[in-house]
Amino acid sequence: MTKLLLASTSPARKRLLSDAGIVFESRSPGVDEDALVEAVRPPTIQDMTLLLARAKAEAVTFDGLVLGCDSALLLDGEMLGKPHLPEVAIARWQKMRGQTGILCSGHWLIDGETGEATGKVTQTTVKFANLTDEQIHKYVATGEPLQVAGAFTIDGIGGAFVERIEGDYHTVVGLSLVALRELVTELGHDYQSLWR
Repeated sequence: MTKLLLASTSPARKRLLSDAGIVFESRSPGVDEDALVEAVRPPTIQDMTLLLARAKAEAVTFDGLVLGCDSALLLDGEMLGKPHLPEVAIARWQKMRGQTGILCSGHWLIDGETGEATGKVTQTTVKFANLTDEQIHKYVATGEPLQVAGAFTIDGIGGAFVERIEGDYHTVVGLSLVALRELVTELGHDYQSLWR
C-alpha cells in the first residue's frame, strides 16, 4: 500500500478521498495563501492554484506521497478564492447569479522518499442559478460559502444552485480523482495501491 498525506483539512476533499476508497492522513499545511499570492502575483488562475497547491504540499514532510490542492473561481476575468466574510460572499453571489464561471483546481504531488514532484491544474465550467437577493442571503447565512473557493459548493447546500457543469465534477469539489491518478502514475506508483 502506498501512503498518502493530504496537505489540507478541507472536509470536502477528505470526504472525496474516503468515498473513493483511498487511505490517507491529513494535516494542515499552515500556508498564508493571501500573503503568498500578494508576494508572487501569479498572472493566471491556473498559475495561482498551482502555486498554492505546491506551497501546501511543500509545507509538510511525510515518508509517502504528499498532495496539496487549491481551488479558485474565474468569473469575468476576476480570480475568486474564499470570501471569508458574509458581505463579500453576498456581493460575490450577486455577480455570480445567472452567470458562468470556470472553477480551477491545482494539484501538486510530492514523493517524500525520492523528492520527485509533479503538478496539474484541472478546470470545469460552472453555470450558476439566477438567485434572488433573499435566496443569496439565506444561503450565505448557512455559513457554508464563507470558507470555500468561489463562495459555493457542489457537494453541499450550494449544489442546488449549480445548474450545469462542463468538465470533471471532482474538480469542482476541489480535488480531481482523474488528476490524482495521473500524478500518482507519473511518479511511478500504482494508483490502486492507495485503496484500502
